[in-house]
Amino acid sequence: MLAIPTRADSTVVLDDSALGVLRQGGAGVMSKRAETVAAEACVALGADRRQFESYPNRETTLGELPVSRALPIRERRLVGPWCFLDRFGPLTFSEGKPMDVAPHPHIGLQTVTWLHEGEVVHDDSLGSASILRPGGVNVMTAGNGIAHAEQTPRAHSGRLNGVQLWTALPDVHRAGAPGFVHIAEVPTLERPAGLVQVFAGQLEDARLTRPYYSPLLGADVHVHAEHTLNLPLDPSFEHAVLVMRGDCTFDGQPLTDRTLYYLGTARAEATFASRAGARVLLIGGPPFPETILMWWNFVARTAEEIAQARSDWEQRRRFGDVAAYDGPRLDAPELLQFARPNPVS
Repeated sequence: MLAIPTRADSTVVLDDSALGVLRQGGAGVMSKRAETVAAEACVALGADRRQFESYPNRETTLGELPVSRALPIRERRLVGPWCFLDRFGPLTFSEGKPMDVAPHPHIGLQTVTWLHEGEVVHDDSLGSASILRPGGVNVMTAGNGIAHAEQTPRAHSGRLNGVQLWTALPDVHRAGAPGFVHIAEVPTLERPAGLVQVFAGQLEDARLTRPYYSPLLGADVHVHAEHTLNLPLDPSFEHAVLVMRGDCTFDGQPLTDRTLYYLGTARAEATFASRAGARVLLIGGPPFPETILMWWNFVARTAEEIAQARSDWEQRRRFGDVAAYDGPRLDAPELLQFARPNPVS
């Protein structure tokens, strides 16, 4: 393993198989042939046991909307196929458009948007359009290229609170056709101690495996006040949790807000308890078997792919236009600039 510093707050960790395409150009600059890209390598760390590690979120804003980034972080790039997690809100507003993410491109990933409160309008270059509300999920498959925009609609509840996640597409699927699916109501698992809304994968009888391309779990866990909720887990999965609201313990360990807790693998059960009631995001999947490169809003395998995707976006090739969005699209950063994804992108 090799640790390559990319900047003061970020370290890229690579195994030997990743080094062949990442030579030349200085620390943290990845190159193949003539292209140099300040990308970020994400490698599953291969946990083979239970762990309990805490990672404070990185705080930012999207206009007036508070955003906490839980993934990727320096110490933990992936949890199963999940490679990105932004928590946005909670926000109460009376006017304006707190979410306004102009058209931007994606390759090699799926975006998954899940709401606790409010509404989000999705438009993309395929002509897909939907208004997402709590209880439903939007899943956009980028494949070989798609552009989309997300906004607060004109008619809204004045609240916004939710998450957006990405899954890295496996190599066999990542160059396929783009697509979009809106599911108005996800399956729910009800128990006396709480309930679980499953927006990705399967938990007991609650199943939503399509349109995903990897084994995974994404669930919103509601724990009733003064109750303890026990849930089965797949021990081959690594898992992580993020408190969204209220007080909660996991296997007796107190959880704090704005912190990602990595649980490792080899767990057959999760125990959540709360005094006043809580909602907790639970994600997981088998450790992802491939090294990915992340730069801006792209998930790739080589610097060449990123450079080509950026060129195609700037030259208005491949991705198409988001005709429903009224306003300019986002410009791509320079390749030599370390480019994190746009908040809630």
